[in-house]
Amino acid sequence: MTFDLRRASLRSAAICHTKANVKGDHVGEFEELVLLAIHGLSRDAYGVAIQQLLQRETTRSVSLGAVYACLDRLEAKGLVTSQMTDGTSARGGRSRRMFRLSPEGARTLASLRELRARLYGAARPRTFRGRA
Repeated sequence: MTFDLRRASLRSAAICHTKANVKGDHVGEFEELVLLAIHGLSRDAYGVAIQQLLQRETTRSVSLGAVYACLDRLEAKGLVTSQMTDGTSARGGRSRRMFRLSPEGARTLASLRELRARLYGAARPRTFRGRA
């Protein structure tokens, strides 16, 4: 199978350019990771849980401020929605802001997964010769 970069670029443009992307915005690496975390956490997606999941899975330090700034950007792009929950006695009556993927966010995540699969499929395995 040969890989035609021009054709692939046109196909990926059709798949990856969602409503948010048409405006000139794009989904960066950290935003993609946050979208994946929300998807994985399902109904338990809130700031601290997202931060902890990202730190555990990436083995990188992730600040809570960076998570919330990213969540605000994703919400402005229409890729996630948020809702405040009622406070619980276990949390001292404090409410929690829960996040969910919007339909557009789910489509964007699926498009990014398809793009990565095509690119990995097009990459030819290479053997590297190390120094003896």
